[in-house]
Amino acid sequence: MSGSRASRWHVLLELARADFLERVRRYSFLITLLFAMYFGYLAATGKILLQVGHMRGIYNSAWIGTLMSLVATTFLSLAGFYVVKNTIARDRATRVGEILASTPISKILYLSGKWLSNFMVLAVMVGILGISGIAMQFFQGEDSHLQLWKLLAPFLLLALPAMALVAAVAVVFETITWLRGGFGNVAYFFVWTAGLAVPASAGAEGGTSPYDWAGLNLVWNSMRAAAPTSNNSFSFSVDVGTLNFVHATFLWNGIAWTGGMVLWRIAWIGFALALVAFSALLFDRFDPARRRLLSGRSKPASSDLPEISGVAEGSSVMGAMSAVTLTPLRAGPVHFRFGAMLVAELRLMLKGQKWWWYAGAVLLVALAAALPGAQARGVALCVAWIWPVLMWSTMGVRESRDRTSPLLFSAPHPIASQLPAVWCAGVVLALITGSGFALRLLLGGNWRGLLAWLIGAAFIPTFALALGVWSGTSKPFEILYTLLWYLGPMHATVPLDFMGSAPATALTRVPLFYLALAAGMSLAALAGRKRQLQT
Repeated sequence: MSGSRASRWHVLLELARADFLERVRRYSFLITLLFAMYFGYLAATGKILLQVGHMRGIYNSAWIGTLMSLVATTFLSLAGFYVVKNTIARDRATRVGEILASTPISKILYLSGKWLSNFMVLAVMVGILGISGIAMQFFQGEDSHLQLWKLLAPFLLLALPAMALVAAVAVVFETITWLRGGFGNVAYFFVWTAGLAVPASAGAEGGTSPYDWAGLNLVWNSMRAAAPTSNNSFSFSVDVGTLNFVHATFLWNGIAWTGGMVLWRIAWIGFALALVAFSALLFDRFDPARRRLLSGRSKPASSDLPEISGVAEGSSVMGAMSAVTLTPLRAGPVHFRFGAMLVAELRLMLKGQKWWWYAGAVLLVALAAALPGAQARGVALCVAWIWPVLMWSTMGVRESRDRTSPLLFSAPHPIASQLPAVWCAGVVLALITGSGFALRLLLGGNWRGLLAWLIGAAFIPTFALALGVWSGTSKPFEILYTLLWYLGPMHATVPLDFMGSAPATALTRVPLFYLALAAGMSLAALAGRKRQLQT
């Protein structure tokens, strides 16, 4: 029994080790490390602010360690999820999963190895922040006395349990059919936002939340008790250099950890392992029959598959092949029908959408046209232009995803014909889904607002096409567009309002900036497609 248990542990560690080593050899891992180092730089230069009222703590070991750990539990928990959410999908794409499925490795063992690999990748990123924290203390020079426990305790008790949870959620998303793709990429952003907002709302009232997976309440309550100010509001944000309200500093020696606090943080690791066990119940083990059962699809009939009646003798086959004579093609002008190509691309973009998607799009168009307030109509436009995000994310990606690039790129003038048709299909989709908002602008004679809306309708598909052509995957657009959509139009942040949804945006030069940016990205898409043709 003990030998079998030791063997399972060995298999688990080898699975995690092999997956981790495969990841660290990729450029994406290097980009991830640079991303973590950049956040360390922002914290060291005071661009990431942790304040109580208008005060901040002295940059001692406790404050810096907590600041860096909050960077991990907030920003890194978002970016890190998208970095690690591809390990099972990669085994599907490379057919390694089918090989593993033929071995005695159980589902729970396989998924535990994937979780451990995810956690190791995220832990390396947290380690980079820890090293940055040590350098930051000496760089700031406010308190050069290094206290390792006070600096590292937030990483061990706040950041690492949060990363364990993120690693487990990534595994769960990959085992659920409708969450493993683009919808899951968008859905996680809202899950992450709600996961931080719920404990933050409790912390704003001075209480605690049982859902405080990031440890925000522990930090807030401890800092409020130490700050000598009547303004006990708490903020943790990125400062772009225009707003800096820190007027004074105070001494904070860190969280006074108790046994209950430590056990509660460790319990989040246990909850992460429970999520992994739950995902094993949903995992199809790379079995197509079980995959169809979980997704509700019936098994395809055997008559749908091509049937080979028999095997001919080699001489007969060679004789038949030698007797075939191909009719030569007549040289003539190539007639390109752009309208037919546009309709075909639009149909491909909308292929597979259910009736409720079209019903939702119609409802959003009606709301954007009927709502009385300009701000309410702007929110309706925001929702209307997040509705087709999974359609836009396929632009520039379908050729590599469906392996049709040799066929499409061998056609006459692939850049001048197919690429503009894809872009126009994306623009048409934006014009249709946002038409309710445009109708109100047109009836009100708001020509500047209508111009801003048109620029937004062109910017979105250009953004999607450029990212799709250069990355070959839909994930970058799904992540960046959702983030930009949330920070800009949804919060009426004028510099980031690429849609023109806020009434004040049309009165500024912001739409012209996004017009120039769209022009630059269109040139980038053309350059990317030309590079694809040459490789």
